[in-house]
Amino acid sequence: MLPWEGELAGRLDRHTVESELLRDNPLGDPHQRPLWVYVPPGYDSSDERYPTVYVIQGYTGHLGMWANRMPYRQPFIETADAVFANGAPPCVVVYVDAWTTYGGSQFVDSPGTGRYHSYLCDEIVPWVDAHYRTIPAVESRAITGKSSGGFGAMITPMLRPDLFGALATHAGDTLYEYCYLPDFAKAVRYLRAYDHDIRTWWADFQGRPAFTKPEDATLLSTLGVAACFSALDDGTPELPFDPVTGVLRPDVWQRWLDWDPVRMAARHADALRSLRAVWIDAGRSDEYQLDLGAEAFRAELAAVGVPDERVHFELFDAGHGGIDYRYPLSLAWLADRLARLS
Repeated sequence: MLPWEGELAGRLDRHTVESELLRDNPLGDPHQRPLWVYVPPGYDSSDERYPTVYVIQGYTGHLGMWANRMPYRQPFIETADAVFANGAPPCVVVYVDAWTTYGGSQFVDSPGTGRYHSYLCDEIVPWVDAHYRTIPAVESRAITGKSSGGFGAMITPMLRPDLFGALATHAGDTLYEYCYLPDFAKAVRYLRAYDHDIRTWWADFQGRPAFTKPEDATLLSTLGVAACFSALDDGTPELPFDPVTGVLRPDVWQRWLDWDPVRMAARHADALRSLRAVWIDAGRSDEYQLDLGAEAFRAELAAVGVPDERVHFELFDAGHGGIDYRYPLSLAWLADRLARLS
């Protein structure tokens, strides 16, 4: 495995896109965003149109991390390129940035972070279709991601079946009583050192090197997801539990549950039945119990009538991290199932 950058058979274009929907967002984050678009081998020498696969990231992920090179592993940009260099039906692959000051947007519209769902669907997708030879049809467009990105990949086709006709979710956030609820007790204990005020922790976090205290990861995800799922109209994140006692606030917790893909499935049954392909995976020892969420989401797909032949479900002997080897597997599977021009 080469320890330095490999040459691509296709081409990766790095753009900056100006988003009107993210301009003046609640956190003051940039409205000019990087966007990477990969075109497969043969793109430049033909007039062919291609299906597209949109790639979104997990919490705290940003676009530059797709180029990170771990020991004895190639980054996904290169393993994705290898999928097409080795003969998979060619696709345009779009790497989308949705980072926020809190580390992520969950790819939803929220008064606490900004209009990231609309940004993805109503700005990025049309921009790509206008600048590249895509097939601008739902049957030819997929979305994939891991963890929070896997959550985004599950909910986006449910909310916008007019845009996305296939998905892949790798250890996507779902079944929230298992993936989120266990961290609430930890958060309450950590907040004792901050006078039970997560904003006090946030001020401390911003004033020192990140992730230098054991509470940082738990409190960042708790604050960030609250900003996405349960922000007040003025943008203030509202926690789904009492920060002193840990007692759940049922009305706020329900706002989180309303975003659980398992619970969303029945409400969006028609959209799910319209999908051409659904890849679901997780690790059997996932630290956030997302293997249970994957099982539950798969069961909901069956319950609403998604045909078995459209679904790939697999549990791997793995935890939550280090699962990038599964990304090219789902990419090749999706590429085989997206519609092409005859």
